[in-house]
Amino acid sequence: MTKYETVSTDAGEARITWYAGTRPWAVLALGHGAGGGVEARDLQALAGGLPAEGVTVALVEQPWRVAGKKVAPAPKTLDTGWRGLWPALAKPGLPVIAGGRSAGARVACRTGRELGALAVLALSFPLHPPGRPERSRAEELLSTGLPTLVVQGGNDPFGRPGEYPEGAYGLVEIPNGDHGFAVPKRAPLGQDEALALLVSGVTEWISALR
Repeated sequence: MTKYETVSTDAGEARITWYAGTRPWAVLALGHGAGGGVEARDLQALAGGLPAEGVTVALVEQPWRVAGKKVAPAPKTLDTGWRGLWPALAKPGLPVIAGGRSAGARVACRTGRELGALAVLALSFPLHPPGRPERSRAEELLSTGLPTLVVQGGNDPFGRPGEYPEGAYGLVEIPNGDHGFAVPKRAPLGQDEALALLVSGVTEWISALR
């Protein structure tokens, strides 16, 4: 069952799309990136695959996206919107895993512990701007203070798996995937297989949190 909820935050009105889990034991809240919305292939794949595993998925649209703006605001404003949404995410009374892709992953890393999240899922974490490895955002990832999983495309220009520093987090690589987990047609792994690998990796990690 899918339902929609509008939530007022100090950054404006946000929207949650709920995908109810079968006998749910946890909520996975997923924010989108700065260049797209909840239609992203990885978010949709998780929303389609995890409910059968007992995880309710909540796809979160930040206020700037709901308002129809094309450019994401500053990180501080993104965090404000996420904090304002949190009571709605926690309302089912289940543990909440904070997650998101790209900019949404950064928000989850920065705020997860203070909000009482069970864990953090970082999809396509933007370790650095493309071509600028010296501008590392590794500290956000390393300081979550929570069980954390990174799922990263093997060819992500924002940070390939081999660039990640050692730390207390898991990392699942999607071979040949770019920042949106798209794989080239010539890749040994097809697009559907790549997304299945992503879903299975996240499912295995979440199951271990029970």
